[in-house]
Amino acid sequence: MSAREPILDVRNVDKRYGETVACEDVSFTLRRGEVLGIVGESGSGKTTLLRCLAGRLAPDSGEILVDIPGLGRSDIVAMDEARREQALPLALSLVHQNPRDGIRLDISAGGNISEPLMGQGRRHYGDLRSVALHWLKRVEIAPGRIDSLARTFSGGMQQRLQIARCLVTHPQLVLMDEPTGGLDVSVQARLLDLLRGLVRELGIAAVVVTHDLAVVRLLADRLMVMQRGRVIEEGLTDQVLDDPHHPYTQLLASSVLQA
Repeated sequence: MSAREPILDVRNVDKRYGETVACEDVSFTLRRGEVLGIVGESGSGKTTLLRCLAGRLAPDSGEILVDIPGLGRSDIVAMDEARREQALPLALSLVHQNPRDGIRLDISAGGNISEPLMGQGRRHYGDLRSVALHWLKRVEIAPGRIDSLARTFSGGMQQRLQIARCLVTHPQLVLMDEPTGGLDVSVQARLLDLLRGLVRELGIAAVVVTHDLAVVRLLADRLMVMQRGRVIEEGLTDQVLDDPHHPYTQLLASSVLQA
């Protein structure tokens, strides 16, 4: 696939709950090496959109075209559930806000990192352990903790372990749901530096959903602002935040400046 062809192509996605509009006519493309930030207050539709992108929620209409290894560009909306569950892990990973939703607390750090690889058919114990050690170092967890149960880790360490688990299969696309939510400021800063370095180094595409404009300013190349299920402003992150045009975006930006 050409580096300029979209890894993710979202076309006219709609989702409603009765009379409530969760997403309306959302469209965007994402290419290799790009990071898209999606911001908005609670109820803006950003989390619903992320769940649609992850294949966890079916939109009412629209297309979500994902470049899937071995299948090419595929509309995950049109896939049946079994096919989608089989195909999507080959292309994307989801980093949950609460790391306990993305790791298994009752197995070791090494087991958490190795498990996705085993799901792809890798079985050699020595190779799996070697890869797990490599990824523990990359996410700044001491290699000596490889056999420690995940539940014994701090919240920040659990989030770094989840990131390693998500990236070990080298997905083309990573979806992040409030990746620094619930962590203290010093831990947030280290985690953001880590995420920024890994995204750039691996050349993956990423979507970051957050309410924190400081997070998207650091991580995202492009920014999409949502309100009541609709995209009201989008563009390069610095341009949108430094010169917002829509009154809602102006309010968001000013609230950060006044904080």
